Parts: sequence; C-alpha cells; structure tokens
Amino acid sequence: MEAELARELAELGATEVAPGASGVEFSGDLAMAWKVNLWSRLAIRVLWQVDQGSYRDEDDLYRAAHRLPWSDWFAVDRTIAIRTVAHISPLKSLNFATLRIKDAVCDRFREDLELRPNVDARSPQIPILLYLDRDAYTLYLDLSGEPLNRRGYRVEPSPAPLNENLAAGLLRLSGWAPEQPLLDPMMGGGTILLEAAMIALNMAPGLKRHFAFENLIGFDKVEWTRLRKDAEAAQGEKRALPIYGCDIDPNMVRAAGLNLKEAGLLDCVTLREGNVMEIPAPAAAGFIVSNPPYGVRLDADATFYADLGSAMKQHFSGWSAYFISADPEFPKHMRLAASRRIPLHNGPLDCRLYEYKLVAGTMRKQADQQTTV
Repeated sequence: MEAELARELAELGATEVAPGASGVEFSGDLAMAWKVNLWSRLAIRVLWQVDQGSYRDEDDLYRAAHRLPWSDWFAVDRTIAIRTVAHISPLKSLNFATLRIKDAVCDRFREDLELRPNVDARSPQIPILLYLDRDAYTLYLDLSGEPLNRRGYRVEPSPAPLNENLAAGLLRLSGWAPEQPLLDPMMGGGTILLEAAMIALNMAPGLKRHFAFENLIGFDKVEWTRLRKDAEAAQGEKRALPIYGCDIDPNMVRAAGLNLKEAGLLDCVTLREGNVMEIPAPAAAGFIVSNPPYGVRLDADATFYADLGSAMKQHFSGWSAYFISADPEFPKHMRLAASRRIPLHNGPLDCRLYEYKLVAGTMRKQADQQTTV
C-alpha cells in the first residue's frame, strides 16, 4: 500500500515523496503535515522526524534525546508518552530504552525550566516514537495521536472489522471511481461503504477528530481553522450515490446503518438484508469490493467459497470483483481465475487482494469454446 500512499501524498501537495518498506517519507512545512492528517485516507500516522543517528547502547540514546530542545516544541504542562519500535535491535530491553528516552526528555526540561512534564501512557498529549534498527535510531514526534483510521464515525462495532485505511486502499487499488456502481455484498459494519461515500463526496476523513499536533507550541490555530474551512467548503452536496451494501445478518445491516448515520451518510448509500448467494446485481456493470469471511476471521469453508464464485458468475457478469482474504485456499475454492493478486496486510494477517473480471460461465468453458471455433 506504500505506493498508493505515496501517490496520495503527492496529490495532496507533499514533495520529495519516497515510499519505503513500511511507510512513506515526504517533505513539507508543518501546515502540510496538518493537511495530510486531515485528508489522508491511507496513512496510519504522520510522524515528524526530530533526530537521527547511530547508537550502541541505552546511554547513547539518552545523550541523543537529552540534546534536543524539547521545550521549544511543547510546553511542560503537556503530558508525554514514549513508544519504542525496533527492528533487529541489539538492546536486551526495549522497556529500558524507552525509560531512558523518557528520562532524557524530563531531565532536559528540568535543566531548561526547572520543571518536568508528566507521563500519560494511555492518552498522551505529546506522543514520542523511538525507532531502532541494528545500529541506528530515529526519534519522532507523533503528530497524529490516535491512529488516523479512527475517523470518529464507527459507533457500532462488528466482528472482524476492516481497518478504515485498508478499506480506502482497497477502493483505490480496485480503480473504482465515484460515478461507478459499487457493491459490498458482505458489508459487516459498512466500513467499505463509508469510505466509498466519503470519497464520492470529497469528505476529509479527519474532520470529526482532534490531533496531537494541536498540542505543540508551533500550532497555528488560524491556519488550522482555514484548512478545516477549506475542507468543509470542498465537500460535495449530500445525495443518493450508486453505492450499495447488504449482509445476511440483520444485526450487521443495523450496525452499518448506525455508522452511516453517525457520518451523516445514511441517505447516500442503499442498504438491504440479503444473502450474497442470491442478491441480484443493482446495475448492469460495476465494482464489488468486499472482505468475505475466512478461516482465521470467521467460520468459512470451501463450500462457501465455491458457492460465492458461482454466485458471482451467475449474477454479476460484466462486473469487476475485488475480495481480500488471508486464506491461501481462497482462490482455489472460488474456482475463478484471478487476474491480479496484490499482497496486503490486514492487521497482523498476511492477505491478498484478488481481482476477478466476471463473465458468464467458467473460464475453462470459455477456453474450450475458443479452441473449437
């Protein structure tokens, strides 16, 4: 998903965009970072790199953090928390490394102001991230706070919910455009539908929440208010959209409806209770994007997948279908030829996004017909 995030950042106006193995670097002023927090549908966090260097032990990390002008960035009355992420670090205890960074920040404040910030491990106003690899460290101020997938509209949870950022990424990878019909026939709590409606109406995903950068000394409330007003003005008028969702479970239909209502989008999306094996296509052609049940997520078996593949061929000829699954047996049991298989992660699960260009009958029958002509 890093390549898609890089394209999104470039569209937002970021410069020097460089996708990496687990994130995307970009350049810009702090106002650009605020804009990315407000508008990015794919990012999980926006991090401001404040230091980078080499280290051998925890004392090196302490000295590096102690050198930084923390009181220039946030006031002493703001609460902090340190989080450490490591990749092949030689340190025996990441907890001790985390403690040493906290000590360095607090000691530097004492030297500068004769006061120190308090720690709030659950809801810090200033989250600080330490990233370690074999011999290098990077220190970041987390400008987002809560992960960006927490848009503020999911009021009714569902079993095995899809992350909002991933749902937006699936829509982007599918090539779906807002004027085209879209169906999620196994919608659960409606995350894909919500993200699609927000894209169609150009709704900034961060409008309903707050961010950690609002607690920094350099925060410009006037500029932030302008960015928010611009986002509100850019939003399209609420209207009925060619976006459809259904689920066999009436509780999920209710949950999706409540979540859409919270986002102000209930009248924009068509919901119904129905079995994916039986529902008719809502249009002659369109896109199916869905997160079907699989073994690690819910109880599903080969029969379900085979029936799903048959239903797709029978009812959705002319459509393009995109299914995400962590089950390696999924494509075999679907009995359809996937035209693309895109590696993705759904939380800790290794997944694939399977693309199917649906036509009546089976691929094998088509090949036989072509041979005999």
